[in-house]
Amino acid sequence: MSHANARLTPMGRRVLVDRIAGGRPVAHVAAEMGISATTAWRWWRRWQQEGPAGLLDRSSRPRMCPHRTRPCLKTRIRIARFLTHRGPLVIARVTGVPAATVGRVLSRYATPPLTAVDPITGTVIRTSRATSRRYEHPYPGSLVHLDVKKLGRIPDGGGWRSDPAQSAAVHRRTHQNPGYDFVHTAIDDHSRLAYTEIHGDEKGATCAGFLTRAAAYFADHGIARVERVLTDNAFAYRHSTAFKTAVAALGARQKFIKPHCPWTNGKAERLNRTLTTEWAYARAYTSNDERSRALPQWLEHYNLDRPHTGIGGLCPIDRITNAASQDS
Repeated sequence: MSHANARLTPMGRRVLVDRIAGGRPVAHVAAEMGISATTAWRWWRRWQQEGPAGLLDRSSRPRMCPHRTRPCLKTRIRIARFLTHRGPLVIARVTGVPAATVGRVLSRYATPPLTAVDPITGTVIRTSRATSRRYEHPYPGSLVHLDVKKLGRIPDGGGWRSDPAQSAAVHRRTHQNPGYDFVHTAIDDHSRLAYTEIHGDEKGATCAGFLTRAAAYFADHGIARVERVLTDNAFAYRHSTAFKTAVAALGARQKFIKPHCPWTNGKAERLNRTLTTEWAYARAYTSNDERSRALPQWLEHYNLDRPHTGIGGLCPIDRITNAASQDS
């Protein structure tokens, strides 16, 4: 495939050689097509030597890489890391290879960072923030992710971003602390259909009521039943009797993420990031009520109109419709 700034595609090169083959000067054709005469001559010669195959894209990789790190040297670097449990600077002195090269080799072979391994044995003792175990449940309602996003309330008149004349520090001194909003979020694992509400706390009774209303919202949009509910290990989710009762009333099974691994609940975390970017901090609101009133409209846009890259550019409602059509 031609690179983004290429003047000619394979079809454009064919037009180039056809015009030259018709008897027109190479320099004139090059000027017409906005390329140099050198480039035009290159494609014309390839056409003469190889025919149509000469007009196809070629790899830009060099034929020889004389300065490429040899496989035996890569092995020495990895062995030095295994034996010394030290970083690129120390390994560079042992192997005689620049530290930058050592770092690239270790990165290429996915060597865990020193902060994640035992300093004596080299055994990995700390989880990383990346995981190769990516999953997606096979149908809507199989799993629903829950989470709470804490947002600072906007004082009347707007925050400091809405008034260019004052800085953040001045705004903090001249305004009382308005407190926080707790945005409760729920998202279906398969379709990414989302539901959100703003509350003043994240207590068990609040979370239980939100879950019940979220399940009703999902039912109105084609997800008849919620089978599993995944949350983090917050007190309200793990110890609240009201929340456990709400989960049981749905006939669902409650699941918890692994402690200190928030990426396990990654779909809810990504929803929180999206709503803060596209709703909460999308513009300078003049009051907290104004921002709250904008949430239902944004939620409708997210579910019905906004393409989601995680599901192939579809909208969440489209994936629910597709799943329903496959079942029927």
